[in-house]
Order: sequence, then structure tokens, then C-alpha cells
Amino acid sequence: MRYPAAYALVTAALVAGCGPVPLERAERDCLEAARLAAQPRGEFGVGVGPDGPSGFLDLTISSDYIAGRDPAAVFETCVINKSGQRPSQPLYSRSDWKG
Repeated sequence: MRYPAAYALVTAALVAGCGPVPLERAERDCLEAARLAAQPRGEFGVGVGPDGPSGFLDLTISSDYIAGRDPAAVFETCVINKSGQRPSQPLYSRSDWKG
């Protein structure tokens, strides 16, 4: 090995990236997972251009929604998995939850 210190530094950086994230960030990230468990999200558009009619559809359906999981349970599990801590408050009592 020519550069053992460099390999050690790169390995340490990669392992550090796998660690828990701060609770606030985990809650923010997991809020979207809970929203997708509540209902699919998407958008569509239609229009007419020089080449005739056109359209698009972008639809996101989570496996949690298909399985019928409770968004609050999805949120709590996600936060624990990401941060190693329980959420600071239940999903349904959060002011930013609109389900």
C-alpha cells in the first residue's frame, strides 16, 4: 500500500456517512415518507404545441400506501431508523402535518 493514511481517511469518511442524522433533519426527511403513505402524489399536464397535443404524468406511489400502513407509524419508524431517536412529537400533533 502506497498511501495507507489516505485509504484510512477515505474509509473513515465513508463509514461516517452511514451514521445517524440529527433528529430535526430525520423528522423533516420522514415527513415526506408519511405524506406518501397517506396518499399518492403526482402531477399531470396537457397542452397543444406546434407538433400537436402533448401531455405528461408523474405519479409517485409508495409501498407504504399500497400496504395500507398508518402514516404516523411510517413517520416514527423512519425517524428512529435515520436518527436512532423517537420523534420529538407524534405525526398527527405536528403543525406541519397536512396528511
